[in-house]
Amino acid sequence: MLALCLNTTNMLSKLEAIYDKFMRLEEQLSDPEIINDMSRYSKINKEYKDLTPLIEDYKKYKELIGNIITAKEMLSESDPEMKEMAKEELLQLEPEKLELEEHIKMLMVPKDPDDDKNVIFEIRSGTGGDEASLFAGDLYRMYTRYFDKQGWKVEVISVNEGTVGGYNKLVLEVSGDNVYGKLKFESGAHRVQRVPDTEAKGRVHTSAATVVAIPKYEEDDITINKADLRIDTFRASGAGGQHVNKTESGIRITHIPTGVVSESTEDRSQHKNRDIAMGRLVFEIKEISRKKFEGEQAAKRKSLVGSGDRSDKIRTYNFPQNRVTDHRIDLTLYKLDQVLEGEIDEIIDALVVYENATKLQEMESV
Repeated sequence: MLALCLNTTNMLSKLEAIYDKFMRLEEQLSDPEIINDMSRYSKINKEYKDLTPLIEDYKKYKELIGNIITAKEMLSESDPEMKEMAKEELLQLEPEKLELEEHIKMLMVPKDPDDDKNVIFEIRSGTGGDEASLFAGDLYRMYTRYFDKQGWKVEVISVNEGTVGGYNKLVLEVSGDNVYGKLKFESGAHRVQRVPDTEAKGRVHTSAATVVAIPKYEEDDITINKADLRIDTFRASGAGGQHVNKTESGIRITHIPTGVVSESTEDRSQHKNRDIAMGRLVFEIKEISRKKFEGEQAAKRKSLVGSGDRSDKIRTYNFPQNRVTDHRIDLTLYKLDQVLEGEIDEIIDALVVYENATKLQEMESV
């Protein structure tokens, strides 16, 4: 047998380890103890299904490698016709191998475990006064159109309208398939450049709004020790800050070990506010752990969440030039009008590709 190249050997080794895990999952799915535990069974079954496409490609790859080895062995045959057949076969198999390897690499990129979660989605006006509130309204319209195209369900939790239109703050719950996996890239400061309706001299003004997408955690996802939490209730104002709530529906949660504090007054239901506050708290704590880990690995990534200041931006919407620019990946599109109609797939897809490419680089450098 001819020796395989180092890269092929490494890939096969990794795939074999994944295949072993896949087979263990398959065994667990027939374990009566696991079958009787629906929560555990669902998680294992999901992991099993997620790995299935990769395992199918692994089997194809293994067969392809075997065929290449056989063809290379045929090159040493004395029969010229056999040699020629082997050369022709290799000309077909080698490109197939390279193409399949690239596909497998992308399937092997670690998936963010939060990608499948629903999202608490917040839009807040930032720097720019009334114009920032109007822009927050434009973003809300853009996103609701995008949500509708994705077939996602949207529940409005809280609305605080601007004085001349638009919104000072909006809180939504977005539910569906792969919601956080797509919306996580929207977190940050969005800057707008345009001539406001109130501008008599036609000068371009700059203002900003902040977007935050927080994965909605279920009770099973939360591993924080309840003894480490201090939960306080307080009276919260009602919709738009106009009414005083007579019940203590506001929730403030403090994680004592880290000092992280999260609160919610968005809903009149204490139960709903508790869920929102807990989701924010878990997200903040996970972000702290993630940043610490990335610092140790010298692989820091740009923060997705901004302050709402004009200079702290992830994306700029320039109306005079019909231009939208995502500054994280230097992507510029001259179709702002279409983007504002909810056509943001091209931007999100480019960010997904960038994230996967970054993860792939990290994998290959290990």
